[in-house]
Amino acid sequence: MTALDDVLDGFTPYPAEFAERYRAAGHWRGETFGRMLRERAAAHGERIAVVDPGGHSVAAGERRWTYAELDRRADRMAAGLLARGVRAGDRVVVQLPNAAEFFEVVFALFRIGALPVFALPAHRYAEISHFCSFTGAVAYVVPGVEGGFDHRELAGRVRAENPALRLVLVAGEDPGEHVRLADVPCDVPGDVPCDVPCDGAGPAREPAPGDVAFLQLSGGSTGVPKLIPRTHDDYIYSLRGSVELCALDGRSVYLCVLPAAHNFPLSSPGSLGTLYAGGRVVLCPQPNPETAFPLIAREGVTITGLVPPLALLWLDAAERGARGYESLEVLLVGGAKFSTEAARRVRPVLGCTLQQVFGMAEGLVNYTRLDDPEELITTTQGRPISPDDEVRVVDDRDRDLPDGTTGHLLTRGPYTIRGYWNAPGHNADSFTPDGFYRTGDLVRRLPGGHLVVEGRAKDQINRGGEKVAAEEIENHLLAHPAVHDAAVVSMPDPYLGERTCAYVVIRAEHRERPPKGVELKRFVRQCGLADYKVPDRVEFVDAFPATGIGKVRKKDLRAAIATSLTRS
Repeated sequence: MTALDDVLDGFTPYPAEFAERYRAAGHWRGETFGRMLRERAAAHGERIAVVDPGGHSVAAGERRWTYAELDRRADRMAAGLLARGVRAGDRVVVQLPNAAEFFEVVFALFRIGALPVFALPAHRYAEISHFCSFTGAVAYVVPGVEGGFDHRELAGRVRAENPALRLVLVAGEDPGEHVRLADVPCDVPGDVPCDVPCDGAGPAREPAPGDVAFLQLSGGSTGVPKLIPRTHDDYIYSLRGSVELCALDGRSVYLCVLPAAHNFPLSSPGSLGTLYAGGRVVLCPQPNPETAFPLIAREGVTITGLVPPLALLWLDAAERGARGYESLEVLLVGGAKFSTEAARRVRPVLGCTLQQVFGMAEGLVNYTRLDDPEELITTTQGRPISPDDEVRVVDDRDRDLPDGTTGHLLTRGPYTIRGYWNAPGHNADSFTPDGFYRTGDLVRRLPGGHLVVEGRAKDQINRGGEKVAAEEIENHLLAHPAVHDAAVVSMPDPYLGERTCAYVVIRAEHRERPPKGVELKRFVRQCGLADYKVPDRVEFVDAFPATGIGKVRKKDLRAAIATSLTRS
């Protein structure tokens, strides 16, 4: 069995009738990522495509690659990978920081039909060993020592346990026992079309638009992430739709603040959307305002994307007098729900338009529109990209609910997967028999199609039979002038089953004289909420545990309060 056969065995394709419908509608246009870059290089050869300011283990100095240079680098890297035995269908785990080499490597893999498996910089042995063994990865691309962590050592351990993993590439000057990434590229023979590099036995097969392009990670908050197969056709359609809704063009400058491999900064509209539009991608090595604001000012950044906790940090920094963000025209906030109170601060504090994004690596992406009324921008999470995005809001028995009623979000459409990769058990639970994906989100749909995210189904707290939406309480806590951030979770209770615990981070200027828990409870009660929604307990912390892209790890907070209750 070939690597391509393995990919097909694990992939749930779109049913033929749906694929034909999406092509007829013009959603799927037969594009591939390799050809996308080739076409942009032909049209904008000397335009800067990627700016890497350096300052990480991959390269200390700044690099500014044009579209033509990125295209040439992808060709040479593709030829070098083929020479080292990487073939179409092979899986390659890519774990790089926000460095220019990320794009060189992934476009090279796109060119030869090998599949990047996108790992985040924060992943460690448990995740990486699973990705490598589960996918049968033949190669693993890492930095050297990044953020004090030696990825070379981790790679050596994982390689020793996985016979299929025959190649570890290190993007840095000291590869240790592995291969230096910079030594891989080789010249492409002049008589071979660059779109199909030679593998020594003739040209490699060019990937087809319907082929799986890469394996993305699910955003699940428990266990090891599942793998999401995205095709060239479906993912490029989501890019094109995002580019249109975010009004990107050749003058757009996107700051990639979050880890480049994550779905949000990759495609909403992200770095790939910016390259699709012919704009410039600026890589930010650290997400803090002290690093990001000077880059925004220097490069004239027009658009960027943040998760809510990071957006709060930027807003606080700007309110304290930090400058440099003035060229921003659009701030996208996604990855988790952005509270209404925080959303209303964006335009007056940063002077730019907020665009809320609610989506998932599995597919469906919703945006508030740039010309939406401010009330919709600040109180909703947008509406779908495509007219062929099918959205259902259902009750616990999958019965459709009327607009304005909170229920479970189900979806299918031209860029939403029909199954996780090689995961029949998960697929049986996560998809309906007719192909709708169970997102796990609780939403309300407004008459105009905008969605209001009410939380995750697992974040709904059952307090003695009364259902409490964690995000509703968080929004009220965030309205308190002393509260920087809030996370409400369930805690076990022998009588009610669950009670509510509010974890709170106090704003810096209030830390000398912070409010007491009883004061915050009184504040929430005065907002007019039912008594059962008032937090049973308030815990003050300096910061929340976070995922690799900065989303709050609520499972860790639940575990912490459960442990605390056991000890008390």
